Amino acid sequence: MIYHPIEPFYDNDSKILILGSFPSVKSREQMFFYGHQQNRFWHVISKVYNCELPNTIEEKKILLKKYKIALWDVIASCEILGSSDSSIKNVTPNNLETILNNSNIEKIFVNGKTAEKFYNIYLREKIMRDAICLPSTSPANAKWSLEDLIFEWKKILL
Repeated sequence: MIYHPIEPFYDNDSKILILGSFPSVKSREQMFFYGHQQNRFWHVISKVYNCELPNTIEEKKILLKKYKIALWDVIASCEILGSSDSSIKNVTPNNLETILNNSNIEKIFVNGKTAEKFYNIYLREKIMRDAICLPSTSPANAKWSLEDLIFEWKKILL
């Protein structure tokens, strides 16, 4: 069993919550979200908001705060082989109440089908809110080009 080591990132002004499934090995090492260099999350977000690509964790936090984005994951603990979402089993979900009660979240998005699956199983009915599924920014989702991801992810601007 592996436990999620990263605290949720949000503040009182957060309006958008983006949930992944569970942090990759690299993200767990770095102790921040989307830490694998091949994950396209930061490229997509910087293009969606037409800003410079953040390189450091501090720059990433500044970008998120500026655009009122909260980040966390659906899963609090699970069994997982490396970073493979398809190997996830024995899931315990995260409790989203802390974020939802201490921010102004208007929309919830999930990053990919695995996050959507576990959100719908464990969290949707509990918090009585739907999540909008966006295509995964993971390098495993190779069928989506960066341009196609950016186009779809612009939904967070609406």
